[in-house]
Amino acid sequence: MTATNVKNESSETPTQVTQDTPTPNEAASAITMEQVIDKKVARLSKAHNTVIKYAIGSMAISSVLLPVLDIAALTAIHVKMLHSLAKQYKIEFSHDLAKSLTASLLGAVIPVASAISIAKVVPLIGQASGIISMVILGGASSYAVGKVFIEHFESGGTFLTFNPEISRDKFQALFEEGKRFGTR
Repeated sequence: MTATNVKNESSETPTQVTQDTPTPNEAASAITMEQVIDKKVARLSKAHNTVIKYAIGSMAISSVLLPVLDIAALTAIHVKMLHSLAKQYKIEFSHDLAKSLTASLLGAVIPVASAISIAKVVPLIGQASGIISMVILGGASSYAVGKVFIEHFESGGTFLTFNPEISRDKFQALFEEGKRFGTR
């Protein structure tokens, strides 16, 4: 805001009038804030697109007929997705830590995925139901893992500060959302 002195008609004493035009510093601050918001929106959009790309890739790889190989491939995809997100957020990446944290998040999903994967050995019905179930599970798990880590990274977290126990409920909700994404 700028203040100007205006001569008052009833006296010789100037009166201060405040105008709504911002000072150069205020204008620079507004632009900077807008740029910060734009940058954050762009980063979130890029991170979301990364998660969607890997979720679709997970769905594709889950259709592999070979039992257990699909689970190994999904693990690799999750770790690669976290590597991509870490690069976007300029966070130090550790392959072993990312793999461990992903496994911790997926604790409740892994036994189900293993059973579904093994069902693929049963000809026809087992294969068909196994593939369909693994495709949905693969996409949902990648979606949920990615979204949980985006939220964590956005709040200033790193792989070292991530606590899977705290994120478990959020992961479950996002996993359900991911299943809906996988069935579209």
